[in-house]
Amino acid sequence: MKLTWRIWVLIFIIFFSLALIFGIPPQFIKKGVIITSVELNSTAFEQGLRQGQTITHIDGQKINDIFDYTEIIKDKYTGEQKVKTIFLTDEKEVIVFSNEIPEITVTSIPSTNLKTGLDLSGGARALVQAQDKELSSGEVSDLIDVVSNRLDVYGIKDMNILPVSDLAGNNYMLIEIAGATPNDLEELVAQQGKFEAKIANETVFVGGNQDITSVCRNDATCAGIQTCQKASDGSYFCNFQFAVYLSEKAAERHANATKDLEVNHTPQGNYLSEKLDLYVDDTYLSSLAISEGLKGRVTTQIAISGSGSGGTQQEAFEEAEKDMHKLQTILITGSLPYKLEIVKLDTISPTLGKDFINSILLAGLAAILAVSIIIFFRYKKIKSSLALIITSLSEVVIILGVASLIKWNLDLPSIAGILATIGTGIDSQIIILDEAKQVTYLSIKQKLKRAFAIILGAYFTALVALLPLMWAGAGLLKGFAITTIIGISVGVLITRPAFTDMVKLIEE
Repeated sequence: MKLTWRIWVLIFIIFFSLALIFGIPPQFIKKGVIITSVELNSTAFEQGLRQGQTITHIDGQKINDIFDYTEIIKDKYTGEQKVKTIFLTDEKEVIVFSNEIPEITVTSIPSTNLKTGLDLSGGARALVQAQDKELSSGEVSDLIDVVSNRLDVYGIKDMNILPVSDLAGNNYMLIEIAGATPNDLEELVAQQGKFEAKIANETVFVGGNQDITSVCRNDATCAGIQTCQKASDGSYFCNFQFAVYLSEKAAERHANATKDLEVNHTPQGNYLSEKLDLYVDDTYLSSLAISEGLKGRVTTQIAISGSGSGGTQQEAFEEAEKDMHKLQTILITGSLPYKLEIVKLDTISPTLGKDFINSILLAGLAAILAVSIIIFFRYKKIKSSLALIITSLSEVVIILGVASLIKWNLDLPSIAGILATIGTGIDSQIIILDEAKQVTYLSIKQKLKRAFAIILGAYFTALVALLPLMWAGAGLLKGFAITTIIGISVGVLITRPAFTDMVKLIEE
């Protein structure tokens, strides 16, 4: 049987889509584990391990998967003595000396280039709007820039922040963070983060680059935990301190606010009569004593301190580090331009997502097989049933190939769009088969042209119906709309013409 050029185009696009999905060389033959996160300020981070690197060997031993990694790591760190670990990644060799397991998170190399959304990979999603204010699209874009900067400083990488709107014209910000909990996400975005430093209730500087030129971070010479002590109630508290560099205008305001203050003489030293009070979101945080030498002096460097508490010294140390990092982030990024409120907050387990994918695959294959059996009994031709199966599967492969090409995150609405595409595709193919079987004076070519005219009408009707879904539900149905539009467009432009030629060859 001589294949037509439309069928050859379909075959080429199928192979090209498979290459996009699995990669060249295929992803599933690669060995190792991918680093998904590295704890900031950890030894592993300082030595050069980064998110996205692939670990292929540890101490010369080959790492095939996450089980090999776990077996090697768990037996190395058993005592207080520091041990040497050599990590060979796809970028470089990293040597780590530590007595604790490296603070990194790894996962197996994915078998495909497909990216899954929050619904399937797990994490938290928040639909956010400003309190008591309707934002324009431009204001939402500015808000996204500030929030992205804040989350970047926190070290969050696997996130997706998008502007969305509903059919009423309301604008929102959609934040998706894989692996996060709803509490984590709410803490990150629900607080405005307005930092103010006041002397005698007069603001001398605020967070952000307007007053702050630099904040010391990840440098033990100017930032860190100073002391840890046990309190009278048996708990522990640790004090932190880090340097902040002010702009000239902020330094002048600080000098003007201190020049008329009195000096108090105490056993601990000579300090001004007023303290530097720190507030975050109008909530009092702590107070810093101002030394006599800073009275009326224009200085661009000051020290910010605070504390963290816990039931044990380790808990207090970790709490102090967390609070210091949070305060540094607020000082660097400044406050959000608006007070935010979370309209909708969702979470999903990655285990549920994996089980859902398996169920969808089984259900999809069972549906295609059942339809093919019905087609066989209806038309009594095994070739027609095979052509229908091949065409339906090819549409799915091409959709996934396009998703890999544009790096589209497949979520539950996208999966629903693929299923809808399969359904509309089978409907179109049945129209083609029925038209081909009509007992009329028309030739097979004319019959198939008439069938294709019906399919084109249905395509444009579906396209017009799907476009509003791009904005409906504040954009939460966008995945369904885009995937379905891609699917039906692939069908009209590629698979339907090829299926028409297959039917023509079979009938002739």
